[in-house]
Amino acid sequence: MRTAACVKTSATPAGYEIAGPQGRCGVCSAPIPPKERFLAALRQTPAGFERIDCCMACQGSLDRQGVLAFWQTVMPDREAKKELFVDDQVLCDLFERLADVQEPAKVNFRFVLGLILMRKRLIVYESTRQDERGEVWTVRPRGRETTLELLNPRLDEQQVQEVASQIGQILNQEL
Repeated sequence: MRTAACVKTSATPAGYEIAGPQGRCGVCSAPIPPKERFLAALRQTPAGFERIDCCMACQGSLDRQGVLAFWQTVMPDREAKKELFVDDQVLCDLFERLADVQEPAKVNFRFVLGLILMRKRLIVYESTRQDERGEVWTVRPRGRETTLELLNPRLDEQQVQEVASQIGQILNQEL
């Protein structure tokens, strides 16, 4: 089974394009179910790298001519990944509920959450101003006229790590 240009690929740090798991055995064409072990092989061809996935039952039948590397792995469960994330509306509601917090840890949390929502284009940056608290951003939830303030706490590396850990815990729990 050849990996064509239309399949999802990811670039390695060296810039090589390598396809991800395709979900089918390259020998017998049977589907490889999520969470099942399989053999993945990388072959170099004149057109570039070719990834071949092979179910465990067919690993002895895989043509290994030109194979540069092979490894055992587990077929990802794409549905399970989708279930891990919290609904965007829950994140927006949390952002708005934290608008009046004063505690530094919660201000830091809200700021990083605001950056995530901006990246997801769920809130829109409007402007910046300085006041007695420091740098304050004016943001607006997408599709609404109302604006909110977002204090930039100027996080250092350690604070970023702490907030990232907290947000990771929230995003990976069922709410």
